[in-house]
Amino acid sequence: MATARSFDVELAALESLRNAEPASTLEPLRKALAHRNNFIVAKAAKLAALHGQQGLIEALATAFYRFLPNEKKPDPQCWAKTALAEALAAFEYQDEGLFLAGMHHFQPEASWGPPVDSAGQLRGVCALALVQCRSLSSVDVLTHLTPLFADKILPVRVNAARAVEQIGNDAATLLLRLRAELGSDEAELLGACYSGVLRLEGLRALAWAGRFLAGGVNGPDETSAEAAFAIADTRMEEAFTLLHATWKQTRYPEFRETLLTAMAMTRQERAVEFLLAEATDGNRAARQALESSAPGEEILARLRAL
Repeated sequence: MATARSFDVELAALESLRNAEPASTLEPLRKALAHRNNFIVAKAAKLAALHGQQGLIEALATAFYRFLPNEKKPDPQCWAKTALAEALAAFEYQDEGLFLAGMHHFQPEASWGPPVDSAGQLRGVCALALVQCRSLSSVDVLTHLTPLFADKILPVRVNAARAVEQIGNDAATLLLRLRAELGSDEAELLGACYSGVLRLEGLRALAWAGRFLAGGVNGPDETSAEAAFAIADTRMEEAFTLLHATWKQTRYPEFRETLLTAMAMTRQERAVEFLLAEATDGNRAARQALESSAPGEEILARLRAL
């Protein structure tokens, strides 16, 4: 009971630093980062990042390595290591060894069934952080990131795609194209690949991304929906043209509604006029698509007038 009360007091004292003057938080946070409890350390790491305490970088790195070994399981759920890696990434920490250690860390923990790996979020955070390490060439970074596309945890694979996109060169684009072409994975990962290629290549990749719309023409297909939203996110006039042409080709109701939402996301004038015309003709999905796109007051007035 006394131990529980002591923990609550320590946690409350740490939380009180959230709104304190940054200068007054340096030493209390340094002390908290040396705590044996992983939840206390995770909280301290987040507050260090919040207050921009770059003077704690060495303490953050020391704490990370202290919690890294699995033998005694000092960091259930990887709370401390993940928060520490996030703080170091926010400070643009340049020691790639720490992030590589996090990328290769697995932490099986007991569950009702088979053991569950709790280090997925940590691997994803470190993958994104590795890109900013200036001592590594883009080829080095891609070499380290590529194996994460085979990670068993989906968010790790998605963060690998986002990290590859951040590299931003031709090799990164080709790797994302290849992963998208291979398919055979969750729609969220394939969507990250579509979006990454479109952001890197722009109009040149639009026709390529449009090929992935075909799966939704005749029935439910999550990857086609991801492709539609990735295309819409470019907000190009050509994106509306492509989405509209696909909408006219398909008769599957659910995918037609997805395409209407995607057209609204382009925020193109032609898209707005088309959706308003559809709404005028009684197409409720078109009206809902416009309303969900956070339109301006003029468009809302026209919708109300209907």
